[in-house]
Amino acid sequence: MKIALAQLNYTIGDIDGNYVKIVGAIERAKAEKADLILFAEQAVSGTPAFDLLRKTTFLELCEEAIEQIASHCKGIMAIVGAPVLTEVGTVSAAVVIEDGEVVQTIAKRHITARREMGFLNSSTGYDYVYVKGHKCVVVVGDDLRRESEFDRDAELILSINARKYSKGVMMYRYETMRNIAFVEGKPIVLINQVGGSTEIVYDGSSGVMSSQGETLMLLKSFEEDFQIYDTQAEYEPIQVQKERNRTEMVYKAACCGLRDFYHKNGYQKACVGLSGGIDSAVVACMAVEALGKEHVHALLMPSPFSPDMSVEDAKALAENLGISYNVIPISDVYNSVLDTLKPVIGGTEFDFTEENIQSRIRTVLLMALQNKTGYMLLNSSNKSENALGLCTLYGDTAGAFSPTGDIYKSEMFDVARYINRIHDEVIPESILNKEPSSELHIGQKDSDILPPYEVVDAILYRMIEESQHREEIINAGFDSEVVEKIHGMIMRNEKKRYQFPPVLRLSACAFGHERLMPLTNKYGD
Repeated sequence: MKIALAQLNYTIGDIDGNYVKIVGAIERAKAEKADLILFAEQAVSGTPAFDLLRKTTFLELCEEAIEQIASHCKGIMAIVGAPVLTEVGTVSAAVVIEDGEVVQTIAKRHITARREMGFLNSSTGYDYVYVKGHKCVVVVGDDLRRESEFDRDAELILSINARKYSKGVMMYRYETMRNIAFVEGKPIVLINQVGGSTEIVYDGSSGVMSSQGETLMLLKSFEEDFQIYDTQAEYEPIQVQKERNRTEMVYKAACCGLRDFYHKNGYQKACVGLSGGIDSAVVACMAVEALGKEHVHALLMPSPFSPDMSVEDAKALAENLGISYNVIPISDVYNSVLDTLKPVIGGTEFDFTEENIQSRIRTVLLMALQNKTGYMLLNSSNKSENALGLCTLYGDTAGAFSPTGDIYKSEMFDVARYINRIHDEVIPESILNKEPSSELHIGQKDSDILPPYEVVDAILYRMIEESQHREEIINAGFDSEVVEKIHGMIMRNEKKRYQFPPVLRLSACAFGHERLMPLTNKYGD
């Protein structure tokens, strides 16, 4: 039996475009004499479709697309993911097509992702199909790891998924598949989709696991791919890459998500505010990787508190990347704003009020560039600063999209070093060696109020990803005053995170759908 795995990049709501991709893969599978072709969960509609799944007209268009797809399936069986309207509401289904007809609909039982809750309904779960006389289990989505005791006479498991990327997910995914395959004594064929869908990025990484729990086939990560698995052929087991490649995967995921956010929304060009710091340097590199250097423009906007070295570092980075840039000093604008405000706030002592004005002036200039030229503004935030509120509302929190807002500050340095390894030291070493600073006043450093980011991020990870209580973290050896301070900063700054641009989710617990605190909240006071 020959099974085609079609790992494709779908766009939410682009039913016609998704249909063309699916039919193209079917024709290729037929040309390569495949008996069965698999497509990812909700391939027809794209996912997550949210409230589109409540629109009858949208679901009818998906149904019409399935009928058209079926007309191309003469001589081949296809299993296609699609939302289907049933008596219980909309379900996520594997539509089984054979000889040009829809013969079966198998819909998942377990709705576990927040992005699906309230939009999809639970159904009956896995079922069986016969492919050239071979009995196969068909499982949709998260049902794979929640169901067991499949019929003994079933020969293999066909799992269609829409599994998003997060750091370390590949090892967890394949360990789960390995255990299921070994316990059930059946090979698993897993098909996933690839590409960005607003804040989510799907990594692809589809594959085949033997009944002994060995990986026999692994499709590309963050790229479309097409492979044929022959159940009668011999395959050498593949060693799945270990966690040492996590930084590479984070970089590829961010570039993939950025590229698809821009292209799927009809944007072509990006602008970045280059400060000479690590965050904007990494974002500029990602923008060039995703969109091409000819589509990226930078503004360098030194204030009265910007060291000359930061401006030179930003210039060097822009020139290394080959992107266009302008240097627009904001000292005169900054002083003019302060003079204008004197009747309101007087000549009071310099504090965060004056500091924040710098960031907001820069955003005015960047947004003007966006409005006039179509260079959509990229946000250059990181997860540590987002968590602690070390960002200016309506200033550096602005942007059309944030590709790095779910990457901790210490991880940003790892990503920067990875970029330099693959792109010949494009980021100046002085940027990597510079002590983190927002340059809000003369001599300002982040370490004035915080311990090193390695310590901060270790605490943040325990609080956010692992949901540990402060006492647990203190008992693990962290300073109690630091832990309490960081907790207080997180809780006080939820209002800022409510007003962020879309942040690409790269971790198991990103701000937004995975972690959403009440805006009015007295917990932990």
